[in-house]
Amino acid sequence: MSTTIVVADDHPFMLKGLSDFLISKGFNVVGCAEDGKSAYNLIVKYKPDIAVLDIRMPILSGLDIAEQCKKNNIDTKIILITFDTDEDLYEKALKLDVYGYILKDFAIEEIETCIANALKDKPYFSDEIISHLKKIPTNNHVLDTLTKTERKIISLIADNKTSQEIASDLSVSIKTIHKHRSHIISKLKLNSGPTSLLVWANLNKNNF
Repeated sequence: MSTTIVVADDHPFMLKGLSDFLISKGFNVVGCAEDGKSAYNLIVKYKPDIAVLDIRMPILSGLDIAEQCKKNNIDTKIILITFDTDEDLYEKALKLDVYGYILKDFAIEEIETCIANALKDKPYFSDEIISHLKKIPTNNHVLDTLTKTERKIISLIADNKTSQEIASDLSVSIKTIHKHRSHIISKLKLNSGPTSLLVWANLNKNNF
């Protein structure tokens, strides 16, 4: 059964181009919308696997929709597309546990990879987005509290390895990896969303 997707963008050419591309790749685009309210209504109606949303739309923004989905326990995985490299928007997206954040300039090139990652519960963020963000200051004292194993796990997370892949690499159970991840998040004082540690690892990969 093909992956179900809702696509929303208030620019008609972008909306058509993206939806046509996804259909050509075998995805089941169950609905398209040019404003946030219509997009959210489609998500509520169809409960698609993925929603690809413009971050800035009339009535409801992509972030507003992500917030409503999280609040109402809708399992649709949100991918945001944008021209913005604003750090505040990006941080809001992270707190809402979106599974993708890509620049419109690269949407066609990256959307398949982004969707594939999301379906494996692996968030995907454009390198171009990361490169525009100022580096998060690292507290070396906090890093010193991490064990050798925890540092190794962070480096594997930075390589976009899943928890299952990390467990296999380290020859331990996935339950052990989940426990390590929980300890790392606590030590680094990160939020508990599924993307926070991945983003931190990517922004600080040269420090461990």
